[in-house]
Amino acid sequence: MKRIILFSTLLYSAMAVPAPPSGERISFVSCPVVRDTRTVPCWTSDYQGDTYYLTIQSDVSAQVQPPLLGHKVLVEGIVTDRPSICGGIVLEDVHLTAMPELDANCNTILPADERITIDFHPRPPGPSAGRLAFQRDPSTQPPEPPPPTGPQTFDLYFDFDKGISFRHPGNLVGILDVAEKLKPSRMEVTGVRGAHLLSDGTVLQESETTGERRAKEVTALLHDAGINIDSDMNWIDAEADGIDDWQTRRVTVTLLP
Repeated sequence: MKRIILFSTLLYSAMAVPAPPSGERISFVSCPVVRDTRTVPCWTSDYQGDTYYLTIQSDVSAQVQPPLLGHKVLVEGIVTDRPSICGGIVLEDVHLTAMPELDANCNTILPADERITIDFHPRPPGPSAGRLAFQRDPSTQPPEPPPPTGPQTFDLYFDFDKGISFRHPGNLVGILDVAEKLKPSRMEVTGVRGAHLLSDGTVLQESETTGERRAKEVTALLHDAGINIDSDMNWIDAEADGIDDWQTRRVTVTLLP
């Protein structure tokens, strides 16, 4: 029995992959794990024998939205050497998106561990006192810019294989504001089907019609909101290079004078 245990330990050690060094980009798909704490639940995910801290449980006003139990999560970020959070390696410039397929294996909830604390001050009971993701905070608004001239281009970014969500009203309002001042004569809308080069060399692509679906959805919403001008729609497939591949999941809107 001791020989079997020793052999298993040596085999695991031989198969284990060292954690990436600080500054290295990492991209993987794995099950998320939610852990309770004394302040707020936190989310982690395991990849190649290491645990990575993703984010805390939060509402829609948070910059990084938490994953979903029952779905794998696509994780993109840069490894740091910051102190561990929630027992995981900390990533910066992290981008998370829940994969659309259901996965019954992704249902792990861990109890609170007294050794793990999160630097978080819970809000008072009741509805969120924070602003919604698409509301503007007057105290942080920059001075009124000069009227726009020439072509104006906007990028809207999406979750994997998804269309418009609660995160996009602010982007759409921004396009409408510029259109009102620019008085464009034509609009170009390009939907992009995203692609991701994962750290293990796998190339992950969105569904074949995703770019087309996004382009039509954004065009229809802008037309319904009052931009009643000629529109050219097209859709393309992106190429992945492992660097900020989350930006390939997008629609680009150009307003032409």
